[in-house]
Amino acid sequence: MKIKTYGSAKALLAISLVAGMVIGCSSNTGNNRNTSGNTGTTTNNGGTNATDEVTVSVLHNWNGSTGADIDMTPVAKVIKEKTGVTVKWEYTKGSEVEKINTIFTTQDLPDIYTGPAWGGELDGIIKAGKEGQLVDLTDKLDKYPNLAKAIAKENVPPALYDKAIGGIDGKKYLMYQNQPATEKDATDWLYGFYVRKDIADKIGVDPQSVVTKDDLYNFLKKIKDAGLKENGMPVMPLGGFSNGWAVGIGNTMFYGADYVDKGDGTFEHVFFNKAYEDYTLYYRKLISDGLLDPETFTQTDPIAKEKITQGRIAVLAAHYPAILDASKEYVKAHPGSDYVPVGPLERAGAEANRPVDLGIQGNNVTAITKKAKNVDAALRLLDYLASDEGTLLVRYGVKGVHWDEVDGKPTAKKDWADKFTADTTGKLKKNEGMGIGFESMSGQDRTVSLGGGDIWADPARTAMMEKARKILRPNGISVISAYYPGDVISKSPQWESLKPSMDQIGDVWKTAVFAKSDEAALKVINDLREQMNNTGYPEAIKYANDNLKGKEIVKLQMAN
Repeated sequence: MKIKTYGSAKALLAISLVAGMVIGCSSNTGNNRNTSGNTGTTTNNGGTNATDEVTVSVLHNWNGSTGADIDMTPVAKVIKEKTGVTVKWEYTKGSEVEKINTIFTTQDLPDIYTGPAWGGELDGIIKAGKEGQLVDLTDKLDKYPNLAKAIAKENVPPALYDKAIGGIDGKKYLMYQNQPATEKDATDWLYGFYVRKDIADKIGVDPQSVVTKDDLYNFLKKIKDAGLKENGMPVMPLGGFSNGWAVGIGNTMFYGADYVDKGDGTFEHVFFNKAYEDYTLYYRKLISDGLLDPETFTQTDPIAKEKITQGRIAVLAAHYPAILDASKEYVKAHPGSDYVPVGPLERAGAEANRPVDLGIQGNNVTAITKKAKNVDAALRLLDYLASDEGTLLVRYGVKGVHWDEVDGKPTAKKDWADKFTADTTGKLKKNEGMGIGFESMSGQDRTVSLGGGDIWADPARTAMMEKARKILRPNGISVISAYYPGDVISKSPQWESLKPSMDQIGDVWKTAVFAKSDEAALKVINDLREQMNNTGYPEAIKYANDNLKGKEIVKLQMAN
């Protein structure tokens, strides 16, 4: 399942991640840490020196992500000093899949593309590679050790390596970012349903008593029946962020993963399963009964956040960092209105004492497009960002300005920590150069193993995260290492003809949940099922099942 971690958002990324260091006069980090092979390369590759000043355009293809209000932040200045590169940013507003398809169709290309490492976005960048629209990096990466390390086979999930990172038609086009370097760097974003505590108290329901599908429906119904208003406007029981993110995560109450076991050892896409029908009709009822904000699926991120800031959404479905960020202003003005976890909700096919199954992987793939006139400069920039020096810079800020090193680890300067905590908009940190697109391209995630954790985390926020973790993860987590059938079916001979049909599943689901009747909703689903069958699904799923024999398959997965 594709879930955005930037809604800040993994995309968004909405969690407050650590941000970086300024480097002293040398190419090392200015401390005793062994940085061999982990500082930005200044190799002259193809006649370009690290001191040559060039501008490189980057498309950050994460809907809801934003940059700084100024062109040259303190962090960007250090990057320019170290690499000679100034970055001109573009941030996507709207569908990431639509964006990637549009840029390659119109040839309105950036020098560097970076975006989600899954779903239609990944398929789109793979297609671009097959069409010769990306720079072949096969013979270049040995000169950029930090980039090469991030795409080494042992550092990439097996299915993703086989599908894309290890090579496309024998050529390496893609770089890979934010894969946890160690187990302790893995991030659980705590996706779930969260209710405003004051509203739960007002209607007299303990959020932890909400466990089943019926419990959740009745909980939302009770909120609606309370007739709550904010500034004369009704409070919607359930809402989300832009383009429906991430209200659909209730699907795990109906089925365990996108491909389900038919009982005979083979798998089918859940779209063909009755559980998908039940899931769809449940959400149709939420909308028809006025329990789910119907604008959720079409609203922009600013509109979604405006509703939250105005106190007009009782329950939000997303990951907790995005919710904490979006609700900060309202909570500050209305103490006691914090969003708290609902549940934990039941999970289809999972025993009550089972750890939560999470797919934890790097969230970004990055490519250099054929438009790039200075490939060496682009690689020099990316290799520096992927170095220890670079990753600390973009996550923590400038060493000696924003933080100091204490006992070998970055420690926030108190004045900056106080300023960032007081800034409910998050703009101050972005304008210093942290929490923007550079972070997405900073190599392996070493937030804990290298940086010691999020030095900018508000202690109160950290306490809320930990409290939510204890509620939603009473048995801990289990990191998925099995194979995803979706990664295999995309290699089938039928994929090119089948993919356009499968790409419609999300839109068809939205159409179905707004249908005038259950019968009409099921007809919409069945029409697409027929189309998929006519465009190669039976043969493609057989191909996947044949190639997955003897392998462990993902059967349970929560959003992350």
